[in-house]
Amino acid sequence: MRADRLVAVLLLMQVRGRVTAAELAAELQVSVATARRDLEALASAGVPVYPQPGRGGGWQLVGGARTDLSGLTASEAQALFLQAGPAAAVSPEARAALRKLLGALPRTFRTDAEAALDATIVDPVRWGERDRPRPAMVDLLQTAVIRRLKIRLTYAGRTGDPAERLVDPWGLIDKDDVWYLLADTGRGRRTFRVDRITRAEPTALPAERPDDFTLAAAWQEVADEIERRRSRTWATVLVEERFVPVLRDQFGRHCRTDGEAGRGRVRVRVAAPTPLDIARHLAGWGALLDVVEPPAVQRELARIGAELAGRYNGDPERQSGQGQAADQGRAL
Repeated sequence: MRADRLVAVLLLMQVRGRVTAAELAAELQVSVATARRDLEALASAGVPVYPQPGRGGGWQLVGGARTDLSGLTASEAQALFLQAGPAAAVSPEARAALRKLLGALPRTFRTDAEAALDATIVDPVRWGERDRPRPAMVDLLQTAVIRRLKIRLTYAGRTGDPAERLVDPWGLIDKDDVWYLLADTGRGRRTFRVDRITRAEPTALPAERPDDFTLAAAWQEVADEIERRRSRTWATVLVEERFVPVLRDQFGRHCRTDGEAGRGRVRVRVAAPTPLDIARHLAGWGALLDVVEPPAVQRELARIGAELAGRYNGDPERQSGQGQAADQGRAL
């Protein structure tokens, strides 16, 4: 384990040039004393690593010393190629990069890593859908993120006219084939759906990003907030236990079992943004489940049921005429 850590220390110093023991400790999740011992061990082994005393000092890798070691273990190499393989399948640049990395791996790692490269593909298109191309805007936005340049974009929100904004792009997220841009607008962090960006123009102005910013942590905050909004209304239903997986498919993470209810049924809690959203999901279940609470969801179910009964309990010929009229109206 220590050998892997020493290689990680060396690779980190290649990137940063100079580091402190405290920075290494935070990066490698070890104590400051352990980080200092690792640095001293490298120096004792003949690696040109020297301490620089005084303010702004630290440990420095001098003389242009470098290593060609990847520093990867066998399991790390396999995991990397498993994750990157799907991207390489659609990107010639990614595949070329992975082939170069494959050649840099120790020979004993290569067979499993190469097999992992072709072990998985990702098809984001659901059955019955046509292929959804990656938005052309993504490449432009990624370039601005990498080069840290401000972007002037025109964004059409769900309501209102498109508005122009000058933003600092922080990162892009692919959420189930829907792309989002996380950016600073000068009035705080915003999340933009890429398919609602009608125009984007990189500028020559440098973009700013907080020193402690990480895209994963920022997106987790956004995702948590969205999930909170999606679960503002909770309802309790009684259903046979065999139907619980179907409810989970409908409500995802907003479906929780809450104990036995007798007669082979269980109590289940489900959530959605509004009572109407829950009622729409549950209306098709008919008498297969009972909604215990809240009354607001019960009222929405009753209203939906009355609408359906009024529409479909009448004369069949009248219903057919209504359907034809509706079709003609849509055609016009």
